[in-house]
Amino acid sequence: MALKKKYLPLIIGVAIAAGIYIGGKLNFSDTSDRLFTKNSKKDKLNRLIDFIDYEYIDDVNTDSIVDVTVNGILNNLDPHSVYIPKEDMERVADNMKGEFVGIGINFYTYKDTITVIRTIDGGPSEKAGIVGGDRIIMANGDSIFGKDLSNNDIIKKLKGPMNSLVDLKVYRRGEPKLLDFKVKRNHIPITSVDAAYKLTDKLGYIKINRFAESTYKEFKKELNKLQKVGITEVVIDLRNNPGGFLGVAEQIVDEFLEDDKLILFTKNKRGDIEKNFATKKGDFENGKVYVLIDENSASASEIVAGALQDNDKGIIVGRRSYGKGLVQREMDLGDGSAVRLTVSRYYTPTGRSIQRSYKNGNKDYFDEYFERIKSGELLDPEKIEVADSLKFTTPKGKVVYGGGGIIPDVFVPLDLSMQNETLTFLDRRGFISNFVFEELEKDRHAYDTISREEFIEHFQFDDDMVLQFQDYLNEKTKANITFVAYNKEVKQYIKATLADQIFGNGAFEEVINQSDIMIDEVIELSNSTN
Repeated sequence: MALKKKYLPLIIGVAIAAGIYIGGKLNFSDTSDRLFTKNSKKDKLNRLIDFIDYEYIDDVNTDSIVDVTVNGILNNLDPHSVYIPKEDMERVADNMKGEFVGIGINFYTYKDTITVIRTIDGGPSEKAGIVGGDRIIMANGDSIFGKDLSNNDIIKKLKGPMNSLVDLKVYRRGEPKLLDFKVKRNHIPITSVDAAYKLTDKLGYIKINRFAESTYKEFKKELNKLQKVGITEVVIDLRNNPGGFLGVAEQIVDEFLEDDKLILFTKNKRGDIEKNFATKKGDFENGKVYVLIDENSASASEIVAGALQDNDKGIIVGRRSYGKGLVQREMDLGDGSAVRLTVSRYYTPTGRSIQRSYKNGNKDYFDEYFERIKSGELLDPEKIEVADSLKFTTPKGKVVYGGGGIIPDVFVPLDLSMQNETLTFLDRRGFISNFVFEELEKDRHAYDTISREEFIEHFQFDDDMVLQFQDYLNEKTKANITFVAYNKEVKQYIKATLADQIFGNGAFEEVINQSDIMIDEVIELSNSTN
């Protein structure tokens, strides 16, 4: 009897807890007062969804409500905590992994048909015999042409399990009937190094478009190639690079910094600090490095620029960078979706946070680019606002600032001729690419005798090509476009796009860089030092 009395409070407590739990699961007739006062914050959201599922007058897709709710919560945190719906996860994962399983073609939808721009070197389609200009009509018996198919639908038909076969029917101009190809799917790289080549006898160039899992290996491979042909200085082009994995940025910085130099440190909400130092593996510690940045260089790009600048290594060239100093971690939400949640801030070796303010909300934050245009800072470094309270000093006495991006050591203004809105619009909308493709289709063998080097260094279009492009645009857009003021720049874009479609592998960048004032500045800096 004494034993029962001893355990009576425990038994009653367990019974009450069980009753509350079961009642909470079964009772959907609670008043709103009880809902908001008797349940935790998590229960509140769960039960609201249950009420809508079971009681709301109309059928509602509660998955979409959950998505809106998650986005609403994250929008109240910071601009870089984001939700990734499950339908986007495969694409996002492939992009950050740096590869996917597919057939290995660059294509676009031309007149409702999948048209191969070029095959990826060494990829499954090239091995099978598919060439630029081929139209893929069917895949495994399914039609893949027509207005109703999106690029995502097409990609799903062409992607598949590793080593699986896909039967393709292809239309090739000049052939009397459709051609049949069996293509074995394989790993296809999503390259993050767009170009790597020599600018001068001693100066190499590497363009990185993002920091994915594969980026360091790609970068290291190209850096080794350039070192073997005698370069002692290198340009790392991080313009328009939105960032990616912090650890990959650290690996790249490690190539240039001496052992035990601080690369960065992070601090979480508990105040825990984690420092990251350079190791012994760097192979370019004695070489000179230039880093190109602009207003779209963010996150991991800023880690590279900040670490080198704060360690007095190399020269940062360009315009003030984006200003993202927050670190995210991807977390699985259990239904195929995920959230990238900000978990810490990072600081450059001198202790700078380069995260710009987001206190006025996400819209103002993402629209800050227009404020930079309005203020004139993209054309004049004197217009860049700095705060003395955020002044830091490097070991060699150079003054640097926190509070909103990396300010370059050497400022280069926005080139309004090569980066004007019309050319950017035409390039992004595919007008230049489509025009070049149609010109190439007239005679794909016209350039067979021209080497890559000869084309890039010496080939020139006459003014008639610009007039043809004008006619093409005016027919497609029903506008009245002329390029009197940008004749040279239009020819440069057309030549670069043609180089890309014929040669690939960074040919576009090699052509465009011939008229790049930031590249010219770096070459001048390199030539002025011995």
